[in-house]
Amino acid sequence: MSDSLTHANCTAIAAQLRFPTQAYIDGRFRPALSGEVFDTVNPATGEAFAQVAACNSDDVDVAVKAARAAFNDGRWNRLHPSERKAVLLRLAQLMEDHQQELAVLESVDSGKPVGECAAVDVPETIKTIRWHAELIDKIYDTTAPAGPNTVALVTREAIGVVGLVLPWNFPLLMLAWKIGPALAAGCSVIVKPAELTTLSTLRVAELAAEAGIPAGVFNVVTGTGKDAGEPIGLHSDVDMVSFTGSTFTGRRFLRYAADSNLKRIVLECGGKNPAVVLADAEDLSAVAQHVVNGAFWNMGENCSATSRLIVQASIKDRLLEEIGKALEAWKTGDPLDPANRIGALISTTHFHKVNSYLEMAKAEGARVVFGGATQKGIFVEPTVIDDVTPQSRLFREEIFGPILCVTTFGTVAEAIAIANDTNYGLAASVHTANQRHAMRLAREIRAGTVTVNCFGEGDVSTPFGGFKESGFGGRDKSIHAHDQYTELKTVWIDVSEA
Repeated sequence: MSDSLTHANCTAIAAQLRFPTQAYIDGRFRPALSGEVFDTVNPATGEAFAQVAACNSDDVDVAVKAARAAFNDGRWNRLHPSERKAVLLRLAQLMEDHQQELAVLESVDSGKPVGECAAVDVPETIKTIRWHAELIDKIYDTTAPAGPNTVALVTREAIGVVGLVLPWNFPLLMLAWKIGPALAAGCSVIVKPAELTTLSTLRVAELAAEAGIPAGVFNVVTGTGKDAGEPIGLHSDVDMVSFTGSTFTGRRFLRYAADSNLKRIVLECGGKNPAVVLADAEDLSAVAQHVVNGAFWNMGENCSATSRLIVQASIKDRLLEEIGKALEAWKTGDPLDPANRIGALISTTHFHKVNSYLEMAKAEGARVVFGGATQKGIFVEPTVIDDVTPQSRLFREEIFGPILCVTTFGTVAEAIAIANDTNYGLAASVHTANQRHAMRLAREIRAGTVTVNCFGEGDVSTPFGGFKESGFGGRDKSIHAHDQYTELKTVWIDVSEA
């Protein structure tokens, strides 16, 4: 795909895009019952290029009824596991057949660099669907050691009707992280994409129907969080919700569960993630590449972004020099130009939020080492700010933009304390050549994923989620993701002689 990924080619594909814009409920696209629509805006140009159905609680009711009917009659969850597997593998293949289109659509809808969509988001989305499909006939149930007169079976059953509420920063990939294990388990799903990035989810719904996922099993309701997301959280016939987004909204879903049917809630929320660099790190050029990638990948609009660089004071200046060299490759501009690695922020509102932190840095007297400027529209250059204290809001708040804040430390114990001085605990990275230091830091930093001498989130086989205010109730990715979409059942059988 990369051979034909040129600016001209991507622009041509964007001009020819055709995509559904209505909600997808019970096997067909339909307008919102109210007839209302909302504009979808290209973040890079500020132009509205589609109108999408604005669903509300009435549409959610219809979707839930369709999903419940599909679950109750077993058209999906009672299929032989190999049949569900075959359908999901067909979906993955159809996505692969349309991967260039999906990459360009994702870029236009979200402002993400198309090269990143093509190299990471779309391939990883396809891989995730395939990986969970392959697990369907490889997860075994168990028996308990109940003694000679009893057979105790411990089995998994699909939890039922599931609401999947997606963020705007990785529309396709977060969709895959959730529908992969949910559909593999046999659940019926109602997907609520972020109102800012709905189009790729609707396109996947179209491909899912073509792949053979039955009507009512895969539903998409589009609209705002208030009008479409909240009714999913409050609906008493939804058995479980998996939400990725802000900690503020995550708290609300816990309240929705308490105020309705105590549905299971799984949250993957924010992060203020540290990269800890010790003076004994072997290759500062390589460290800088990892730090820059962690901080600025996806414009920093990433819950696991490395937004805090915690570096031993004796090597700070040398590391910053290497970071400056690494940043030379991070060009900002048109997301449809594969040469650019920084695209547009998601919206004008979010741009103003991120820009306010640049103003805050100036007011606090922090030193802007690199970047610090904005470009026409809602583009923010990758920015590195030095001399940020743990008391600063720059250190404590999730900026969700291309801003890296630098804080120094003296001892390893101090580094651990600074890294853990946050309400979040999603991800962290550690750079050191000392194995003892690496293991101590990895164990003592309170985060769901800690990488050593690299930045990353693992792969599809490793669980992803956070400690503290970064997560609740379960994990995305890996075999463990299947647990949250299933219920455990014990079947106790008396086999003693009469």
